[in-house]
Amino acid sequence: MYITASKLYDYIQCSHRVWRDLYGPQEEKDPQPNAFLQLLWERGVKHEKDVIKGIGSLLDLSNKNKEIQLVKTLQAIKDGIPLIYHGYIRHGNLAGEPDLLRRNNDGTYIAIDIKSGRGVEGATDDDDEPKKPKKHYSAQLGLYAEILILLGYAKEQTGIILDIDNNEVLYDLTADMGVKTKRSWWSFYQEIKNETELLLTNKRQDRPALTGTCKLCPWYKSCKKWCEKQNDLTTLFYIGRSYRNTIVEDLHIETVDDLCSIDIPNLLEKKSDKTFLKDIGKSRLEDYKRRAIVKTHLKKPVLLEPITFPKVRHELYFDIEDDPTQGFVYLHGVYERINGVGQPFHAFVAKEFTRDAEKNAWIEFLTFVRSLQVDNYCLYYYSHHEHSTYKRMQKQYPDVISELEIEELFNEKHAVDLYTKIIANKTEWPLYSYSLKEIAHYLDFNWRDKTPSGALSIQWFNEYLETKDTKKLERIILYNEDDCKATMVIKDYLEQMMPTSISL
Repeated sequence: MYITASKLYDYIQCSHRVWRDLYGPQEEKDPQPNAFLQLLWERGVKHEKDVIKGIGSLLDLSNKNKEIQLVKTLQAIKDGIPLIYHGYIRHGNLAGEPDLLRRNNDGTYIAIDIKSGRGVEGATDDDDEPKKPKKHYSAQLGLYAEILILLGYAKEQTGIILDIDNNEVLYDLTADMGVKTKRSWWSFYQEIKNETELLLTNKRQDRPALTGTCKLCPWYKSCKKWCEKQNDLTTLFYIGRSYRNTIVEDLHIETVDDLCSIDIPNLLEKKSDKTFLKDIGKSRLEDYKRRAIVKTHLKKPVLLEPITFPKVRHELYFDIEDDPTQGFVYLHGVYERINGVGQPFHAFVAKEFTRDAEKNAWIEFLTFVRSLQVDNYCLYYYSHHEHSTYKRMQKQYPDVISELEIEELFNEKHAVDLYTKIIANKTEWPLYSYSLKEIAHYLDFNWRDKTPSGALSIQWFNEYLETKDTKKLERIILYNEDDCKATMVIKDYLEQMMPTSISL
């Protein structure tokens, strides 16, 4: 079993998947590929082909037979071919297939990978935002660099990402990962490579954990079943794999029940040892214990402090549909209640994948909101995504709305982020996730679509663009309307909750 770029990527996303793909209960694995991930893969393949068309002369070595591909690649390198497309390189248990291998002036080679995303993290229109290498890109380029070095065809621990903007981003893997992190990207790559090897050879058996990325994985249902059966700590909100492992190792407790009885003052006295409960302080311990009590003993949601909502004529339950991989917003939805009475759903839709269509749909939404008296409406939404997306759009379309107006639109006097301001900070739920869908389902709200998903919404929109089948668009609007109504259901439930004190 070779260590490949895809295995390293899997490890970064979820270390357990590397082990489970080989040794897990295969009958519990979803055989169908995730539709959203499939869409991203197809989009990446298309982008790569478009880039290659514009590059010019190169040697194409793509081949399903890896042994033939390997022989041809090594010969092409020996022959000094300037640019090799899909060469296959291997040494020991390491194997890789860089999109491009480019010959340097000194006769060595450097790996280049073509990506349909930005070449670094934080690569937005905000020039003040820090930029840094992406972990999975670094690991992938680290693998290629190491193989080339071991084969004698490279000297430096470097690689290149050719990104969506056709920028060549040099990854110097000897550089530190951050200002405060005195550890190189090469060291990071070596660590995850070694961990991946242990999992692939069954010398380490990592266990499941419930995290934010799980739902895109074919093992999601299987791992969730295991975690719930074991009453694993990750069935609590915001614990995750890393904190779970720290608690298990330092406190020797395995279940949510055990967490209910921890003595927090006693544990804090032991924290003079900086390695004990690393990155888990008093506030986090209190959160975890409180959530454990809510899940194990109270078995119902708890409001921790009083809340009040604006008393207005127009309640606007608001949600957008967008494709973040392309920076495109295709729907702004609003379910309106006037003096408590529901109104017809407002859907402001971009029906073409053009900037004009996106801009016009946004103008229609803003015109609707601007038609309301400022002190007599409240915009309810779930999480900061809408706000941050609109700030990005404002930079893209400054003639539509000013930066000041965006901030006024989301002013707390008439806009409430239910998740950030209330759910995550003033409530506890007997759930592992506080997402819109998890909480709304808990409150017995059901989407009319049998497979409601923001990722599927992106797939449906792309299918609509290809086929112009209006039923696809109608499905998106129906799904968005239910997202808005789910937001309303959660707000109504929160409004009738009474604060509860939990003794820790």
